[in-house]
Amino acid sequence: MLKYHVLSKEIQEKITEDRTKKRENPYKCKDFDALRRDTTHDNANLWRPAFVRDIEKILHLPVYNRYADKTQVFSLYHNDDITRRGLHVQFVSRIARNIGTVLGLNIDLIEAIALGHDLGHTPFGHAGERFLSELLYRNTGCYFNHNVHSVRVVDSLYRRNLTIQTLNGILCHNGEFEMKEYIPEPCENFCDFDSKVSECYHSGKEAINKLIPSTLEGCVVRISDMIAYLGKDRQDAKTAKIIDKNSEFAPNETGSRNAEIINNLIVDIIENSYGKDFIHLSSTAYNDLKKAKDENTEIIYKNKEINNVYDNVIKPMFEQMYDKLLDDIKQFNRNSFIFRHHINDINYQTKYYNQFDYLSESPDFIVTDYIASMTDDYFIELYREMFPGSKFKIEYKSYFED
Repeated sequence: MLKYHVLSKEIQEKITEDRTKKRENPYKCKDFDALRRDTTHDNANLWRPAFVRDIEKILHLPVYNRYADKTQVFSLYHNDDITRRGLHVQFVSRIARNIGTVLGLNIDLIEAIALGHDLGHTPFGHAGERFLSELLYRNTGCYFNHNVHSVRVVDSLYRRNLTIQTLNGILCHNGEFEMKEYIPEPCENFCDFDSKVSECYHSGKEAINKLIPSTLEGCVVRISDMIAYLGKDRQDAKTAKIIDKNSEFAPNETGSRNAEIINNLIVDIIENSYGKDFIHLSSTAYNDLKKAKDENTEIIYKNKEINNVYDNVIKPMFEQMYDKLLDDIKQFNRNSFIFRHHINDINYQTKYYNQFDYLSESPDFIVTDYIASMTDDYFIELYREMFPGSKFKIEYKSYFED
């Protein structure tokens, strides 16, 4: 039987009193604090406040469309009930706005960070991210990480002049590294922000694991990212028949099913964070969160059936494609796919937004940009076009496969 926690009577009364007296959260990120690289335009107004502008800039990016066909956890399934990354970011946004509304935070900033946090994700989820990082590091000594690349997409490639608060929240969203307390770490200017981004490229996870969002809103999105995928990945594993549909995960105080996990972690965060200048989980919730993540890793993410396809088929496809695209740039082959379907598109998209010479960038980064931008289907189709005689074949599991 599902078990749903509720807020304590004391916290509910405190929230009701504060709302009645129209008290604002003093730790909320204010719209007038929004800071952009280019301060000469994108000024807020009544119908498009500062962070609403960020939301709309993200929604209208071409890469936002591609969320719909990017793997969340399970690739190569013809099954519309399995979560794709586009649905995941909506879950993150909904959970984070739920928490943020009760805590009295800036809901527009929360939504902007949530919707943009995975824009830099590769095809084939974290496996694709790992393969691309290995290739980029092999050639440049730099690491690829999707949170850093999400920043590159909106800030460098499409140059949408987002606020530092949104960019910082995207950079620091690390949904793989849980904490008991999230105490915002100031990031007051773009010099400081750019330094953090550079360090992530050169130090990888060592630098990323030290990142803390600069706003409470960013902290809420970060914990909501974990809440959004923990139980949903379990549902998807059953839908994909990776685990038996009747199997149960170890019970704990927070719950083991998606609905319980979402409700009970939201309640715990609000109960322990209301009125504070940081986000706090109880010891019970934090330990349950860690345990649930460990269970997911062992039962789902390390599943041999999934990883065999990634390591033995998709990884060599990444390697072949990367090297061929890199050669096309070095040979300045304007008829190649990377020129016709990526470089020309970036140049077109940015001509109204501070156009820059994209070809002055490192060829390895251009190739990385292109592959990271691909959906799963696009990657597979492009590979077939580039290597029609390849021994590596991808087969999807049918809708009707028992």
